[in-house]
Order: sequence, then structure tokens, then C-alpha cells
Amino acid sequence: MINVGIVGIGFMGMIHYLAYQQVRETRVKAIVSRSPKKRTGDWRGIKGNFGPEGTMMDLGDVACYESLDQLLDDPQVDLVDICLPAVMHADASIRAMRAGKHVLCEKPISISIGNAERMVETAQETRRLLMIAQVLPFFPEYDYIRRIAGQGTYGRLWGGSFKRVIADPIRVREYFDPSVVGGPLIDLHIHDVHFIRLLCGMPVRVYSRGRMRGEVVEFATTDFLFEGEHAPLITAAGGVIGQQGRPFNQAFELYFEDATVLYDYHTLDGESDGSMPLTVLTRDGKILRPESSSGGPLDAFKAELTEAAGAVENGSPSPLLDGIAARDALLLCHKETESVRTGRFVEI
Repeated sequence: MINVGIVGIGFMGMIHYLAYQQVRETRVKAIVSRSPKKRTGDWRGIKGNFGPEGTMMDLGDVACYESLDQLLDDPQVDLVDICLPAVMHADASIRAMRAGKHVLCEKPISISIGNAERMVETAQETRRLLMIAQVLPFFPEYDYIRRIAGQGTYGRLWGGSFKRVIADPIRVREYFDPSVVGGPLIDLHIHDVHFIRLLCGMPVRVYSRGRMRGEVVEFATTDFLFEGEHAPLITAAGGVIGQQGRPFNQAFELYFEDATVLYDYHTLDGESDGSMPLTVLTRDGKILRPESSSGGPLDAFKAELTEAAGAVENGSPSPLLDGIAARDALLLCHKETESVRTGRFVEI
């Protein structure tokens, strides 16, 4: 049994707490929150853009700490799950690894490349696992793409496009602050960038066109350029729109030698309205609908946390949660920003 300590009980901390209840290999042993109310189990003020709202939680024998130091002093905690704001990820992760704990940290790995490098280096020095909770590969539609690409089910990947767009998060005051949240590329678009990195490897350069809001990119479309005779042609669009009627949209269209794979999901006025379920168009004219539906909003997180638990149990890194891949995704987002600012191709 792997004992977990969750640091930060906001929306994502609550989602992780609920998902751990479905992972047999783990037990939430401790939480950290500065809020006395949350430490008593009153999570009724927590609300996010998917999944359940907060309620009264029976924390039972869960140790409820006020500070990270208290949790790090707890010898029973094996894995520290960090669900703090991104600006706090590096410090908390490094302290946890230096205290002998394995770390699962919410995405993005950090806001600055320098801090991301420090996190990766600390993991190597301490021989602790640094896992970054980039959950997208665990959603069934994206897991399907990763599996058929790896198995060569429909031949070589020729190219395709990804999209991830949200309505302007007007309630998040610091969303466009480059030192706190980092803006849409680092908070949102990084999901697709990380997936592209897993699927295709590291590009050699990027070319992005977009618009700025202050110091961060508000919306961009990027060409990811790879080396090699058969390198895939990949683009991705991401950012925010001013209209609140479509809070969320994610999509992809990928071209393999023997099939095209389509997927488009969005919400309209707060209601799910999936416009294109996962669909495969084969070379011989068939239209296939692979089974991809999730049993609930927590399923991808359950799969992600199960993967993390397995890594801790086996003492070996997970390629899907790898800190280096997460650092690479952050680097690519910063390179995209540079390309938007300069209007030029940017080498990686």
C-alpha cells in the first residue's frame, strides 16, 4: 500500500483525493491545507469546470496538516501529490524529494524553464521519482491514438492537428500573469504540446502565429517541425476566446497511412455537446467508432494515479508522467511565445 500526502486542497486536490479512493494500491494518509475549514473536511466551497462540486468530507484517520514541513516530517507518507498553484510547484517538489519522498506534481511542471530544470536535476540527485500529472494521455480518445501509433495499426503517422480552446477565464484574476499562472499556453495548450512530444518526439523548431495579451500569448497556432524523411506534419491551436457560450473545446484530426482519426468535444452553455465522437475513417471506406467513452469524469485521473502508484511500487519512472517530457513541453510553450513575438521560426 502506497501512502499519499496531498498538498493543496483546491479543485484539483479534491479531484485527486476522490480518484485515489478508486485506486486500490493507494491510501490518502495526509493532506495539507492552510484553511482550517478544509482541514475539518468542509470542502463545500470547492468548484471547478468539470466533475463534482465540493461537499463535506469524512477525513477519518487522514492526518490534516497546516504546512508542507509537517507532512514531510511524516514517515508514513511515501508519495507527495502536489496540487498547488504552478508558481509553487518547484519549491514544494524539490523540498519533498530532498526529504526522501517521491513526487507527483500537477501540470505544468513549473512556469520557468530554470525551475523545471532544478526539479529534474533534484530528482536525479536524490533518486526520487518526479512525476508530472499531465492527464491528457489517460483520456480514452488520446490513449487510443497513442496505442495505434505505437502499434502501427494504421501505418505511419503522416500528420494532423490538435485544438484546445476555452472561454476567457474571467474569474481567474492572475490567469494572464506570466509569473503566477503563465497564460493559456502554459496552463492549457501545454496538454496538447506534451501529447505531441510523447507521440512524435521533440521537434527541432516551431513557428507560431498568434496574438498577445500583455506579456503572454492569448491564442496561437503552431507548426511543430520534425527532422527526418518521414517526419509528421503537426499543428496545434490553443488559447482563449472572448465568448462565454462555449466554455471548452478539444479536438484532433490525425492522418495515418491507412486511416484518418477524428475527435471533437465541446461544451455549450455549460452543457456537454460532443460534436464528433472518436471516429476512424479507413482506407477501404469503413467508418469505425472505437469504444472510447469514459465511465465518469474521474476515470482519466484514476488511470493517471494508478500509473503513478505503479511507478512508485516498481521504483521505475513512467514515460507518461516523466518529468523530462513535462519539462520539454514547457520549453516548447516558451519557444512558441518567442515565435509569436518575433514572427520567426524558433530553434529548440
